Amino acid sequence: MKLPIVAYGDPVLRKVCVSIDENYPDLKKLISDMFDTMYAASGVGLAAPQVGLPIRLFIVDTGEDEDGKPGYKRVFLNAKIIEETGEPWVFTEGCLSIPEIREDVMRKPNIRVQYYDENWELHEDDVTGMPARVIQHEYDHIEGKLFTDTLGLLRKRMLKSKLDSISRGDIRAEYKMKFPQQRKKR
Repeated sequence: MKLPIVAYGDPVLRKVCVSIDENYPDLKKLISDMFDTMYAASGVGLAAPQVGLPIRLFIVDTGEDEDGKPGYKRVFLNAKIIEETGEPWVFTEGCLSIPEIREDVMRKPNIRVQYYDENWELHEDDVTGMPARVIQHEYDHIEGKLFTDTLGLLRKRMLKSKLDSISRGDIRAEYKMKFPQQRKKR
């Protein structure tokens, strides 16, 4: 089932999320629904706060590479980035909660991340390149941060009216969204 994606301005996107355990209700269904939602929105990652849940869960699927080989696909529960290394590199990022805005973001290319998978097996992985970037972006979500937080003050001011429009629902997304400031229709 496709879930509505929470838009910029919703307080859940600013919460530091809480850890969960294997007794979290309907976790397998939630994970499945999150993958359906992410694929329908043409995303490569999705965090639980983006579907309105302040829990430490995110998913990543970078899709196939240029050679048609499967990409990096994982479920991250209670993730913790232990280390970020390497020379920071810039890449233009976007976010399903902030449609129509894409900005250059600097991130380190290598990370070590500890997490539980959907079967509650503990992992500690070294990840590089694009999968590391996607993990860092989604990890920021469970820490209450957005990619726009990395921008300079002038750039943030320039984007303010666009961000306010997103909060009000004055945009057109190709997927179902929930807008924090949208007035209820009577």
